[in-house]
Amino acid sequence: MISLKHALNAVMPRPRHACRRSPEGGPMAEVVDGISLARLVTGQVRRGGKHFLPERLLVELSDVRSQRAGPDPFLDAFLDCLLDKHEGRFWNRTYLALSLLERLLDDQRSGLSPSRLATLLISDVVRFEIEAAGGSAEFPARGRPDPMTLRKRLRHALRFVADDLDAPPSLLARTVAESRPEELLDHLPRPPATPAGQWFGVTVQPVYVLHDEYFFIRVLQTHEMIFTTIASDMRAAIAALREGRVESCVARVDHAVAVFERAASLFRMVATMRPEQFCGFRQYTDGASAIQSEQYKRFEILCGPPPDPRLHSSAFTSVPVVRAEAERDHDSLTGAYLELRGEAGFDPAQWAALDAALARLEAVHQRWKSTHRSLAVRMLGDAPGSGHTSGVPYLTQCLDNRLFHQLGEAS
Repeated sequence: MISLKHALNAVMPRPRHACRRSPEGGPMAEVVDGISLARLVTGQVRRGGKHFLPERLLVELSDVRSQRAGPDPFLDAFLDCLLDKHEGRFWNRTYLALSLLERLLDDQRSGLSPSRLATLLISDVVRFEIEAAGGSAEFPARGRPDPMTLRKRLRHALRFVADDLDAPPSLLARTVAESRPEELLDHLPRPPATPAGQWFGVTVQPVYVLHDEYFFIRVLQTHEMIFTTIASDMRAAIAALREGRVESCVARVDHAVAVFERAASLFRMVATMRPEQFCGFRQYTDGASAIQSEQYKRFEILCGPPPDPRLHSSAFTSVPVVRAEAERDHDSLTGAYLELRGEAGFDPAQWAALDAALARLEAVHQRWKSTHRSLAVRMLGDAPGSGHTSGVPYLTQCLDNRLFHQLGEAS
């Protein structure tokens, strides 16, 4: 275990009168940023799991947060996620370190969009798997996948990031097929070389020590970026429709469809996870569940108001901030559609194009939910969901939900 007191001496600023002197007489270099502390603690997390961090270390880190809160928002976000179990507030956002990822998105110097960050997250999966397979001391074994499983995982991950790789498709196919994936490392996108970009490497905080949890966390984080992107598309589509720009509205809806289709490879990646590994770390994730995804629910309410039974179900009671947004007056694509349909402001061809686009989004969303359920059947079986749902029966029930149910009722 690391000695936090020793680590703090290395990375925290000392009072000037207490500075040690080098043999030449000048003050020794001092590291005043929190990233060094975050890296040290993350190393401990990777070796033993966040669930098993020693109580003494957690208490000392709580003291650090109290003393250092404010000047470094990245350190604040890091500690907020790290101390979640210790403080009894472990849930989806803290498990996935979303507040820290959102700090990266907010940093203008880094210039990251949710879509670009999604690419970096899955590129990191490729890098992690390749380096682990190579026996790097940084990535101890703990259940690495067999070569066939690794090839499948890499193939689906590379399909997700292919458009952003500085490598020809022939190289991608050859390196995976010939089991020489290490040749890809130099072609993978990397986080921006900015002060904020340094924090990307500490945004995975596994609760246990099994290999597959690392890539599982990255996939869930990527899904959050996917839904952040799609929610943005819905806002732009609503604005375009309100302004009478039907073609622009259709274009944004179709972009959301394309993003959904890109996300299909994420489920194929998760399908390479061994059920025994999933069950191994899942016992320590109770309280954190995808049902708590705020961005997914925002996407849903931007499409249209959920029916009352769903709004008052665990789907929305688990995300009280978004439920409050849904209960307030807010615009939606359904609302804009119904108001403008009543005004007969567009010609039949424009309405037909819009109807077709909405049908495509509804269909790709239904396929996404169906695939999610099928994967849960394989991984969970009859076990309950980690967010205190019934698991597979809950996902089966969700198949009946429609994004644009009010449009069907109005037709």
